[in-house]
Amino acid sequence: MSASGLRELDSAKPLPAQQTERRCFTVIDGDEMFGLPVQSVQTIFRIEGVTPVPLGPADVEGLVNLRGRIVTAVSLKRRLAKAPLESARGALAIGIEHNGENFALIVDDVGDVITCEESAEIAGPPHVDPARTRLTSAYYRLEAGILPILDMKAVFDFAERNQSGSPHLNAAIIRSDQ
Repeated sequence: MSASGLRELDSAKPLPAQQTERRCFTVIDGDEMFGLPVQSVQTIFRIEGVTPVPLGPADVEGLVNLRGRIVTAVSLKRRLAKAPLESARGALAIGIEHNGENFALIVDDVGDVITCEESAEIAGPPHVDPARTRLTSAYYRLEAGILPILDMKAVFDFAERNQSGSPHLNAAIIRSDQ
């Protein structure tokens, strides 16, 4: 192997511990951009059809088929307490496996993969709604603004949200308790 070949191999080595970085897809929901850790993403696809989940959490759009697997479709809009989708059919989704379960996170758009340097991490801005802060794991200062990084554990933790008295509980559950 030539000396130049050795240099090429050296450049592929991981960064030293003091130069840590985080790679994220940028995802868009309405007029907001979020970071989604690259290691969380399995695939990006369009939803062809949705089967509703009776009495399921309001944040769950339903069940979808992803290459022969049935996955739970979760709306990022609803998790952020925004207006719900008109229809999940044809929506853009990100395939994610979390705690052994498969999910399709429905978003408006997926952007580029970016690298967030550890030195750009900042404390959570005090003006951010606490419900949204709960769904993020970190914030990074970028040239274009502040990028909140979605926390997969919080995004897919429906039990905690429903026990906290969220107004976004499924209406069918509320009706059955009356």
